[in-house]
Amino acid sequence: MADDDQRHGHIFGVLFIITFITSISALGLFQPVLDDPVGYITGGGKDNQIYLGALLEFFLIVSGVGTAVALYPIARRQNEALAIGYVASRIMESVFIAGGIIFVLGVVGLRHDLPSAHDAAFTLAALKDWTFLLGPGFFPLGNGLLLGYLMYRSGLVPRRMAWLGLIGGPLLFLANVGVLFDLWNAGSTVPALATIPEFIWELFLGVYCTIYGFRKDSPIVRPNWRGNATA
Repeated sequence: MADDDQRHGHIFGVLFIITFITSISALGLFQPVLDDPVGYITGGGKDNQIYLGALLEFFLIVSGVGTAVALYPIARRQNEALAIGYVASRIMESVFIAGGIIFVLGVVGLRHDLPSAHDAAFTLAALKDWTFLLGPGFFPLGNGLLLGYLMYRSGLVPRRMAWLGLIGGPLLFLANVGVLFDLWNAGSTVPALATIPEFIWELFLGVYCTIYGFRKDSPIVRPNWRGNATA
């Protein structure tokens, strides 16, 4: 059982790193559409760049759900309800990401078929921004608070680092609630600072678990482990 658990740990880490690479790269590739949707449909838009971003976000969806699937058989020993909750959180986040892909590709479609549809281009780009806010912007509660609690209680990673998730997830969620209610802009100082703990937490998870897997002294991965851990 221990070897299989460590294999799950390494897979979990690799998938987390893939979510980093794909999410950051896709966001950069989408900027021509998000920054100036009208200029994109009326000018010489780089369609292949947007298609590549869409493909990367598809892999983001696969790897994001994969992190939850890889963790579930281990985390359920600590708390099955929270382990299922993490899977559900990743799936719901992926639904918003998928919606964002469609909206961005819709702008590309306008460039080919209806380059005079300025209002539609603005609307699709705005919808993409909303899917980002309500998906990756709100669901750090899953990757941060929920996952951080699971990792802290189980000891699958160093508990001191799990505090970054416990703090960073709610902090980033509240910062994005402020964006929702127009207290500050999405790219302003408050959301940028609130991103730091969650960013470090998720990067740590990917690097640590890729290299080391899960901590071997965690009670739920010991060879003689039996039964359910306490919540």
